[in-house]
Amino acid sequence: MTDSTAPQSAPEHRTVLLRGGDVHSPADPFATAMVVERGHVAWVGSEGAADAFAGGVDDVVDLEGALVTPAFTDAHVHTTATGLALTGLDLSGARTLADALDLVRAFANSHPAERVLLGHGWDAARWPERRHPSRAELDAAAGGRALYLPRIDVHSAVVTTALLDLVPGVAAMTGYHPDAPLTGAAHHAVRSAAHGALSRRQRADAQRAALRHAASLGIGTVHECAGPDISDEEDLTGLLALAAEQPGPRVFGLWAEQVTDEKSARRIRELGAIGAAGDLFVDGSLGSHTACLHEPYADAPHTGTAHLDAAQIAAHVTACTEAGLQAGFHAIGDAAVSAVVEGVRAAAETLGLARIRAARHRVEHAEMLTPETVAAFAELGLTASVQPAFDAAWGGTEGMYAQRLGVERAGTLNPYAALLRAGVPLAFGSDSPVTPLDPWGTVRAAAFHRTPEHRISVRAGFTAHTRGGWRAIGRDDAGLLVPGAPADYAIWRTDDLLVQAPDDRVARWSTDPRSGTPGLPDLTPGAELPVCLRTVVFGQTVYVRPNE
Repeated sequence: MTDSTAPQSAPEHRTVLLRGGDVHSPADPFATAMVVERGHVAWVGSEGAADAFAGGVDDVVDLEGALVTPAFTDAHVHTTATGLALTGLDLSGARTLADALDLVRAFANSHPAERVLLGHGWDAARWPERRHPSRAELDAAAGGRALYLPRIDVHSAVVTTALLDLVPGVAAMTGYHPDAPLTGAAHHAVRSAAHGALSRRQRADAQRAALRHAASLGIGTVHECAGPDISDEEDLTGLLALAAEQPGPRVFGLWAEQVTDEKSARRIRELGAIGAAGDLFVDGSLGSHTACLHEPYADAPHTGTAHLDAAQIAAHVTACTEAGLQAGFHAIGDAAVSAVVEGVRAAAETLGLARIRAARHRVEHAEMLTPETVAAFAELGLTASVQPAFDAAWGGTEGMYAQRLGVERAGTLNPYAALLRAGVPLAFGSDSPVTPLDPWGTVRAAAFHRTPEHRISVRAGFTAHTRGGWRAIGRDDAGLLVPGAPADYAIWRTDDLLVQAPDDRVARWSTDPRSGTPGLPDLTPGAELPVCLRTVVFGQTVYVRPNE
């Protein structure tokens, strides 16, 4: 891919003609060229018609056969934690408990000046020992220093004695266990202490690292899921300020705190958040045995933890709707999802269904759905903000979900095809750092779901990861390359384009030129994923692959 002019250092809007590639656009399924002007798509069309624009633009980009698509939107990200995982102690690759302890020991030795050591990503379900690190083992590995190690799902954590000493009264808090992962209030308290040890510079550096990484993957927008039980107000406001000041992906903030009246709604807006949504916890996670279930876990004699009931959910949705704010919740277990449906339905009875639907409230994760709750999502206009990589990581007959729930219940999780058939809007994300930022891998995970009946087409998954994220925040004019849309796009090196769908008859027709269906890269497991060459946000280049 070559550019006829050198990059511009000033953030001015230039008129650019891209030509000689494939442009993924519903405006023209066979488009090979696109004009960008003043931060928006001005024209999409064929190579022959592009000649008419060549003399009147500032720059001409020869795509050299590359693919141009809308930039991805990751609808669920924890930006600071993602940056810390990228630059700090990452245990996601540890194959055994011993490996994990060795990594802790090496990290502690190489960071002698850090007051609190931060890590991420351990998953005992993947280790042959099938147990978490003990406090004594962590104390020894960390050399007696304060260490915070959340489980991969970030709903529980193991810590050292030195970190507990920084939290007076922690032993009396809900979720405290003398030598088991901390959950609930105890976990939130130690997390607050650990993150409170970060300097403002450390936070900003982590945020920059995360946004740079997102841009390198063709991600043009992220939804930051913040809240008092996850981070703090300074973390959110600092991130939003940083994103506004420097070139990079757009950041839309969600703040997960209950709204009771106009005053509390105004406070959400003052933080810069667009909704009282994201990880407002109705329950926890399956991996930590804290997702709230109707029936007990297969490997534990309880049904998890409920943080909000239907009445509290109804009050939040009602207050948010009246204030013109988007409401949303974290709900994974079937009992938690049922509580959300009951609460939102009660709000609809108070305010009217039309007002609830127009607000586009959202549910994060929404993993354990039934035909009844899927239908309710469609009726109430709820967006399902989901993470297909969860299924890739923990689905299947031998995965963690099957361990927690049994094979039969696990096989019902993440029913993307049923959601689409019912007309439920989907927005794809990663929940990074729970699973990595990986947009094409996310689409692949949905298209090749471990449960075949839940699979969707690559095109549907791609739409959920581009336009779906914009629709989730009330924008219908973005996430696609048509005249008038924001010029948020990525350029990819990839092999031949095709149409992939779970039903082979659909796939065969869609590849027929008469169908007018634009192709996408081959995402068959094992196939090489596209490589991002450039990412552009509102007409401004925010990433260029080195040596391209």
